[in-house]
Amino acid sequence: MDVLRPRSLTRGGHTRFARSFTLIRAPDIRDQVEAIYATRRFWPEPLISLNPNFERDVRIDALVNEGSLHPNTEKIFRIDGQPITLYRHQAQSVSKAAAGQSFVVTTGTGSGKSLCFFIPIIEAAIRARVAGEAPRTRAIVIYPMNALANSQLEELNKFVNQSGLPDQHRPTFERYTGQESSDERKRIQNFSLTSC
Repeated sequence: MDVLRPRSLTRGGHTRFARSFTLIRAPDIRDQVEAIYATRRFWPEPLISLNPNFERDVRIDALVNEGSLHPNTEKIFRIDGQPITLYRHQAQSVSKAAAGQSFVVTTGTGSGKSLCFFIPIIEAAIRARVAGEAPRTRAIVIYPMNALANSQLEELNKFVNQSGLPDQHRPTFERYTGQESSDERKRIQNFSLTSC
């Protein structure tokens, strides 16, 4: 199989498309434009990389059994009714957070970095709710783009809403961006004063 063949077909189509907007009649200008196209400046060589296979470590229910996580946390982080299995860097992050240590996670796209901080945040909120602590904002997560905030909100909703936890033990969260109306932002500001 020629893995670069689709690229060649795409590049040919893109070249025809890019050149279809103008018909250069002046020979000197046409020659200069042709020379620029000939350098392949607009179509650099492809970047090919392998997707790493991140090492699986431990299921989240094992962390509950050893006492690192509250049982309600395991009820949230399930897929198709089964406790999730964490990658090694996720398990290390959860362990460090449980020990009150700071940590930094640097790993590739699609490696589950969000769970490295979401599990400890949800864990703290659950323990606070179960202990009957006064409601308050436990964490603020800042994203550089609304698209990231939206996708993370969707992921959190997926996990928390399928957990079956009673309302008094279920962590609450909100998105606060420029997408919300002023009334919605006021509601969230009031919500943050009464939530965990």
